Amino acid sequence: MDHFLYRDGALFAEDVPVADIAAAVGTPFYVYSSATLLRHFRLFDEALEGMDHLVCFAMKAASNQAILKTLAQAGAGMDVVSQGEYLRAKAAGVPGDKIVFSGVGKTHEEIRTALSGGIRQFNVESEPEMAAISEVATDLGVVAPITIRVNPDVDAKTHAKIATGKSENKFGIPISRAREVYAHAAALPGLEVIGIDVHIGSQLTELEPFEKAYLKVAELTEVLREDGHNIRRLDLGGGLGIPYTRSNDAPPLPVEYGALIKKTLGHLGCEIEIEPGRLIAGNAGLMISKVIYVKSGEDREFLIVDGAMNDLIRPAMYEAHHDIDPVIEATPGIEKSTYDIVGPVCETGDTFAKGRSMAPLKAGDLIAFRSAGAYGAVMASEYNSRPLIPEVLVHGDQFAVIRSRPTFEEMINRDTIPEWL
Repeated sequence: MDHFLYRDGALFAEDVPVADIAAAVGTPFYVYSSATLLRHFRLFDEALEGMDHLVCFAMKAASNQAILKTLAQAGAGMDVVSQGEYLRAKAAGVPGDKIVFSGVGKTHEEIRTALSGGIRQFNVESEPEMAAISEVATDLGVVAPITIRVNPDVDAKTHAKIATGKSENKFGIPISRAREVYAHAAALPGLEVIGIDVHIGSQLTELEPFEKAYLKVAELTEVLREDGHNIRRLDLGGGLGIPYTRSNDAPPLPVEYGALIKKTLGHLGCEIEIEPGRLIAGNAGLMISKVIYVKSGEDREFLIVDGAMNDLIRPAMYEAHHDIDPVIEATPGIEKSTYDIVGPVCETGDTFAKGRSMAPLKAGDLIAFRSAGAYGAVMASEYNSRPLIPEVLVHGDQFAVIRSRPTFEEMINRDTIPEWL
């Protein structure tokens, strides 16, 4: 469920007409619903009721500080994968003891920043990283809490580029080596081993892969405790998918996911951490674009819009589907047209949809790309020297620009020309 609905034929973001936002900020832009963000966070929080738990928002999905602050005020922690994300979380008022640091390539500088500013735990991905954290923690005279990410060799049955739990993926240590690696961690100075971390991928649309992974984690917990490790926290990652289409094949609900966690891991008495990103933010955001031209080709019509692959790269990178709707609802019963919907970037890959059936559109009409709140703005670039597009947050009948569109001058002036030129 989201809060982007038609009223009297016009698309609204909560209680604000989307066309009014477009008139104020120009197109293209992203718009997010506070109510949807909070609703989805609370669904996860309620799904784990009765267990000691923390829901950490995966910032890689959407990292604007206004979004972070909205979720943090509701009680969310944050899962970060870079120094920049860590500092954004802190700037948004998230305390260090609610920030989890994941990622395979943590540098000494990033480790030092997190240990100096406060951290809930590092999710360690390798033995060299473990040694680096030990070195920095010892140098600072502190103890770094860590979990170790195990790779359970479970097929998440998702897109190859976002699967992370198979043996050939770069993430974590093989679960078969866990006892050896945990023993090594316990012997290093400056580290406190507190738990296990696992994350098998993103956009999972069934619970079976989670169940397979969590059963392996449950077995490993018992083994490590027998080895003398105080395993008291299980970080289960994120990955639960969202519906990108209006089909009836909806992914499992957070309440079903929570029931699975309780069934497979509830007997262990561990604190549970989960790190959803897409399901919290995905359907909480739209990208709004304007039709520039309708072009007739040899065997098709092209809808050329002012949004492009640099603004929303998911279709080009993952062959991803986004439902695309007119901001002004079509007249009921009108005969539909079929379009390839494309952007202005000089690449054939700048294509959002092929053969999409829609009510006829013309230059100047606004369209909404649904489910664009996750991995949209955060993956945007200035390719083709196109400025990053604005982000807007709606709260009831109010809206605010939470990232402005830079001017061409601001974008160009970031370049520095050497004196010899």
